[in-house]
Amino acid sequence: MRPVFEVTGLGVRYRRSWALRDCSLAVPAGRVAALVGPNGAGKTTLMHAAVGLLRPTRGQARVSGEVAFVAQDKPLYDSFTVAEMLSFGRRMNDRWDGEAAADRLGRLGVALDRKVSRLSGGQRAQVAITMALAGRPDLLVLDEPLANLDPLARHDVMRTIMAEVANRELTVLLSSHVVSDLEETCDWLVVLNGGRLQVSGDIEELLDGHLVLTGPEEASAAGTHVVGASRTGRQVSMLVRGAPPHDPRWQARRPGLDELVMGYLRSPESAALPGLTGVGA
Repeated sequence: MRPVFEVTGLGVRYRRSWALRDCSLAVPAGRVAALVGPNGAGKTTLMHAAVGLLRPTRGQARVSGEVAFVAQDKPLYDSFTVAEMLSFGRRMNDRWDGEAAADRLGRLGVALDRKVSRLSGGQRAQVAITMALAGRPDLLVLDEPLANLDPLARHDVMRTIMAEVANRELTVLLSSHVVSDLEETCDWLVVLNGGRLQVSGDIEELLDGHLVLTGPEEASAAGTHVVGASRTGRQVSMLVRGAPPHDPRWQARRPGLDELVMGYLRSPESAALPGLTGVGA
């Protein structure tokens, strides 16, 4: 699995504060990677470094092939019609697939003669993503693509992305702070917290490598790596990495994606970061 997107020792500093520090990760080709973290975690900064919109203070970001980026506000020219946006894209990109773009928007019910200013939020998102896909990128980077969309529009946008991934080896990096939006579509997880990388890896492997333990406060968790714990009375619930402890008083189960993400976000000192060699060069 060759990495399409890779950062090594990446750091970005704004005046006296670090937006990102010491980030190293790689996303293999053909994966849909969820970039998750609270507001201000550094998600947009990482994306801007990936697509060349800012120069890192330290380290480097590398993309193999062509990259397309859709910002959170989905910038389009309000005075243009959808057809004029597609014509503009054709003039700016020699890899442009205008026929596929027009066909996709037609199937989505987006009229080509409609002004961008008259589009709904979901239609605007679809046009912006279609413009990005029409350039046939190897990496599609989406900053909060589902923000401010209703549930139906969110579903339609994700369906568009997944259809393109299924048709060719497209790699997608998309950010969100709502894990439920990503659970059924993403297969790679990146968690940022306070400008630092906490988690990076295949989602199924990460879930298989963790357990949620529930048991009495006095039960022993010796031999496990505790990511985080919460207590209710004398009952303890813990997210742990590795094999279950030997104490039979623990009840163990596989975590859900939301439990895994929240467990790490609540414990900023914890991390699950396989080496970059695990991705394959």
